[in-house]
Amino acid sequence: MNWSLPENVSTFGAQVDSIYYLILGITAVIFFAVEALLVYFIIRYRHREGRKAAYIHGNTRAEVIWTLIPFLIVLFLAFRSRAVWMEVKDPGRVPPGALELRVSAKQFEWNVTYPGLDEQLGTADDFVRRGQLRIPVNRPVRVTLASEDVIHSFFLPEFRVKQDAVPGMEIPVWFQATRTGEFTLGCAELCGLGHYRMRGTVTVHTAEEFDAWQREQSQAGLAAAN
Repeated sequence: MNWSLPENVSTFGAQVDSIYYLILGITAVIFFAVEALLVYFIIRYRHREGRKAAYIHGNTRAEVIWTLIPFLIVLFLAFRSRAVWMEVKDPGRVPPGALELRVSAKQFEWNVTYPGLDEQLGTADDFVRRGQLRIPVNRPVRVTLASEDVIHSFFLPEFRVKQDAVPGMEIPVWFQATRTGEFTLGCAELCGLGHYRMRGTVTVHTAEEFDAWQREQSQAGLAAAN
């Protein structure tokens, strides 16, 4: 089992990672404490010839303590992660100048709609690419997720993004890449027999490379339409 996360290439990834490792540390401490107590009780109360078992009704103080401690831990994690959650999930927190994309999921593919040179979705120079999510580095990207059939899950592990695409809903999600390269777009929801092959590629370009690619694709689409 790999306890480490994949490389982080998004602006808020470090914040998400800090919550993950905090929870991992707390659960590790609890796990080892429980296992140590289990071994202690096995040895302490093992069977011995001539020893009579004693009935123990319970201990109210112990029950209050082991109920209160998990409650306080969960409350602490809720407050600790609230700021990160709002940063990642609140559409109002998307930085200005974001690239607007639309991603439509269906069994078993991702279809990405890009704006043309006017940077506006829903106009004549829009174009669609299947399984190709291309974005510029150091620029926020706002994706509107939709699903044509069942629930899918838009999963970008290196960007610390995971958001369900639900039929009948349009759900926004945003992220910002911090370096160029190629990464994986996957579906993290069991969506049918072909779920295993519902994959795409995320390509992070320099701003100049993305602009050139966007211009080429938009012009090619307009030429084909005419």
